[in-house]
Amino acid sequence: MSADREVAMPESDVTAWLAANLPNWRLEDGWIRRTYKTHSWKGTVMVIGTVGHLSEAAWHHPDITASYAWVEVRLMTHSAKGITDKDLALARKIEEVVQWQPGKEDNGLEGTPESDQRFAYIKYD
Repeated sequence: MSADREVAMPESDVTAWLAANLPNWRLEDGWIRRTYKTHSWKGTVMVIGTVGHLSEAAWHHPDITASYAWVEVRLMTHSAKGITDKDLALARKIEEVVQWQPGKEDNGLEGTPESDQRFAYIKYD
């Protein structure tokens, strides 16, 4: 934990960084936000668990809103009253893990069957 107070980035810098690095995230009302669409409650709970694990490991905690088939993740550094590098780093890691599709990589992992909706959980971008 840092004793120094962090300084929020200018909104224009945040918007430019998101456009270049995380185009599905947006700056709105002082938060960076991303809505993940899922196929069902099972997928929603899996996204929440993933975000929870990554956030706790990073010691930086988002606000989460969820419904049956979607999860909204919101990040802001409260002590800075705005967006800092912490928020961008955690957003990047969340995006990387939630959007991971091992079946599209040559790594021996087949990934979730796309042809059988019983196993679908994330609606990938």
